[in-house]
Amino acid sequence: MPPPELPPDDVLTGLLLAGDEAAFAQVVDAWSPGMRRLARVYVSTEESAAEVVQEAWLAVVQGIGTFAGRSSLRTWVYRIVANIARRRGGREARTIPAGAVGNDGGDRGDRGDGAGPTVDPARFAPAGEPDAGHWQRPPAPWPEQALLAGEVRAEVAAAVAGLPARQRVVITLRDVHGYDAAEVCSILEISAANQRVLLHRARAAVRLCLERYLAGGEEEP
Repeated sequence: MPPPELPPDDVLTGLLLAGDEAAFAQVVDAWSPGMRRLARVYVSTEESAAEVVQEAWLAVVQGIGTFAGRSSLRTWVYRIVANIARRRGGREARTIPAGAVGNDGGDRGDRGDGAGPTVDPARFAPAGEPDAGHWQRPPAPWPEQALLAGEVRAEVAAAVAGLPARQRVVITLRDVHGYDAAEVCSILEISAANQRVLLHRARAAVRLCLERYLAGGEEEP
């Protein structure tokens, strides 16, 4: 049986302001799993992500009176999660031993946004050729059954986990949580252009990982 639908933001905000315990429990149940996945983008362990969510809910209870309705209530809550998780992730990055970085996804700091080319330039026809700048060989279509396989989903998860932090959080919000571009910009407080670049780079990197996996691990020519 699906969970009951949450009331509209204005009603829900009023219930939370009034200290309605049933409404608070309902929204906690509905949003906490997604909040934990968002927090996990920044922090080193599941336990740390759970603590971020607890801290975020406390901040929501204490700050609900400041919610001005300029975004959806869920976007406002997710922005709180992102800010708390980012701070905690920064503290963890300063205390995790260097040899532990990369174990269990432990590197949750900002490893840069991948300023190089989004796609290997060797995949395009070079200058001077008739089709310069176009694909020399377009990406091959992926078999539908392979994309549905659990091991492929695991490859996708691993590819996302290996992205620079800012790319990782944008693709998680867009393609896992289903937020639109404007909501992601509001949650992360970034420009629309920055969001587009981060998402494009993240999707390109994940696609390349999948191409190599579905080709049997062979490197691209």
